[in-house]
Amino acid sequence: MIKIAVASENEMVTEHFGHCANFNIFEVYNNQIVKSESIPNPGHKPGYLPNFLNDMGINVIISGGMGGGAVDIFNEKGIEVIVGARGNAKAAVEAYLQGSLKSTGSVCHEHQHHNECGE
Repeated sequence: MIKIAVASENEMVTEHFGHCANFNIFEVYNNQIVKSESIPNPGHKPGYLPNFLNDMGINVIISGGMGGGAVDIFNEKGIEVIVGARGNAKAAVEAYLQGSLKSTGSVCHEHQHHNECGE
């Protein structure tokens, strides 16, 4: 069983991880989604969200873009980071499970330039 979190704006993958509205959490067994739930973003504080998701047992995080600090913490915790995703959250997870969703490495280095993420 693996747990995949998608940083989302309702059902859609969000561009910026820390400022997402919610996380769609998908539980996957034998490459099939067996359960999904949405939880509200508990708040953006540096270093908080990766630990929050780690405590929930998340194995993979999918987002449009993400700051380097968050990526580093996820990497330290052995959580796979997929950035550059877009569109429907569930469809992104299904693409990941099929091996067709690859991380683009779209890391946001400058918060003041957040509008440029993904360009």
